[in-house]
Amino acid sequence: MFVLPPPPRYPTGYPGAPGSGPLIETNNTLTHPTGPEHQLVVGEGTYLLREDLHLATPPPHPSEAPIHNPNPLATTLSPPSSGTKLSLVVLAPRQPSYARLYKLETTNSTRSQVPPSIQESPHETNSQTSDAGSHSANGVAPSPLEGLQAPAFGEGNPMLSVINGKDAKDPLKRRKPKSNIIKSNSSFVSRVIPHEALSKRLQEHNPNGLFAFANVNRALQWLDFSSPTKEEHMTKVLFTKAHALCHDINQITKGPNHIDLVLGFSTGDIIWYEPMSQKYARMNKNGVINGSAVSDIRWLPNSEHLFLASHMDGSLIVYDKEKEDALFVAEDQAPATELAPEEKEQKPSLTIKKSVNSKNQKTNPVSYWKTSNSKINAFAFSPDGRHFAVVSEDGSFRVIDFLKEQLLHVYTSYYGGMLCVCWSPDGRYIVTGGQDDLVSIWSLEDSMLVARCQGHNSWVTAVAFDPWRCDERNYRIGSVGEDCRLLLWDFSVGMLHRPRAASVRQRGSVTSATLKMQRSRTEGSTTRLRSNSNLTSGSVVDEEEVVHAVEPRARTAMLPPVMAKSVDEHPLCWLGFEEDCIITSCNNGHIRTWDRPKEGAGSDDDTPSTTSVSASAGASNA
Repeated sequence: MFVLPPPPRYPTGYPGAPGSGPLIETNNTLTHPTGPEHQLVVGEGTYLLREDLHLATPPPHPSEAPIHNPNPLATTLSPPSSGTKLSLVVLAPRQPSYARLYKLETTNSTRSQVPPSIQESPHETNSQTSDAGSHSANGVAPSPLEGLQAPAFGEGNPMLSVINGKDAKDPLKRRKPKSNIIKSNSSFVSRVIPHEALSKRLQEHNPNGLFAFANVNRALQWLDFSSPTKEEHMTKVLFTKAHALCHDINQITKGPNHIDLVLGFSTGDIIWYEPMSQKYARMNKNGVINGSAVSDIRWLPNSEHLFLASHMDGSLIVYDKEKEDALFVAEDQAPATELAPEEKEQKPSLTIKKSVNSKNQKTNPVSYWKTSNSKINAFAFSPDGRHFAVVSEDGSFRVIDFLKEQLLHVYTSYYGGMLCVCWSPDGRYIVTGGQDDLVSIWSLEDSMLVARCQGHNSWVTAVAFDPWRCDERNYRIGSVGEDCRLLLWDFSVGMLHRPRAASVRQRGSVTSATLKMQRSRTEGSTTRLRSNSNLTSGSVVDEEEVVHAVEPRARTAMLPPVMAKSVDEHPLCWLGFEEDCIITSCNNGHIRTWDRPKEGAGSDDDTPSTTSVSASAGASNA
């Protein structure tokens, strides 16, 4: 019987394959497309495409046999991958963008000159400010200093107070990882390619310039967006087989000579990387704590050494960058309350496998929580530094008080999994996007879904608030999706606090009592659980977590976009707002920068390229 020979391990022409010559790296390319198709026309002006930076995608490692003929109907799970995501940092100290929302002025003072496109209906009156219950007596948001007064994570545990005996030497000196990534003989790191004039470029870097870290395939690139040669990377790190899926920069420890970056990988490994000294440390090595891929990673608010990683098996783990790993064994935790067997199945909870209050804090993890068995797609911390929101593949969206290690709210999508989440800069609203092609706006103060934003034609992959287009009553949201489109949405507090059914009967304010009545009707099926939470006040008085029923589509306001535009040829995966631009990135490594409109930025002609809100905010205080 004739037997066909096996297919070749490497396709012909594969770079780095036996007999095909040395591995060839391509360079990043920078282009400047022009024309009407590269403009975003919004009410405040026209956003122009400044540049398109295409990151070079490295080929697979020679030891990794590429899939020659993938079966689209196969049920075997492919290794996790991620599109190009960015972590941005400005080394010079600067005021947080959300601080612009907190104006110390009374209701009689001049309001910021928000364009009519996002102002409230003229029928809306200021009486809604007091009815909403989220504003203080003078009609402005609470002070942002409330977030800074949030207690540190694990403050009551003396085992967490001192990391090691070296703390007393020089408290101002930033700690760096131990191993040199360039000289490393680890099989995890394939190659490190620093720029030949790296030290010179660092000396010439403007402290107010933007550094960016971007992942593309198995590579991580450090870029200087303020450099005239921004297409030339500062450093490129190539990993052997692992793909960096997520990363985050510690905004507290950053300085002229120090950046703390954490990366989560498809293999479950985590790397703490300090690019200026080229030092690194590897955590969760070979999945010693959790073997599933890391889907999202963030530094804990106001913490220099703790960060939270979400794993794809539904686990949330707090790591300490300076601690060693140890084989994790779940600690026995006494149940908070005894429930009937049927309630145990229905009532979701936060399983605490290791508490921050545990006395065993010599090694990682610091804390280990399990939300469910479903993959966690993303999470985001609240501006007050007390809570975070988690979105999962099963369509659930949870709000967790991580200081108390307590689950507060569970919401559900209309259809499919949720993929992305973000908080409004003042902490009043949470926005999610998912596989139902919708952007959803949730009010935690009222424990309800207040609006659905319909306009995407495919999954929504990233959402973000534009802090420079927000004030205390008006908000700007951006979203990108797999339909290659960028959408911008404007909404106001008065609009969201008026349910669709009520708006037909009356144009005046809707009192909080009306909202509570409607909420009690909506949650009739879950009356055994109740909520008294008010996250905007900075404290949560809930004694038990709350499950919220799905809001019917007919009773939820639909919000149309103010701008919808296809901005790339490939599915988009990341969106960021800066003072002078909007940045988008796609799955294929294209990073596009859109300049904000220069016209209408205020009465000054010399005003730099910022939005009208930030410019007029200074004018209104004059």
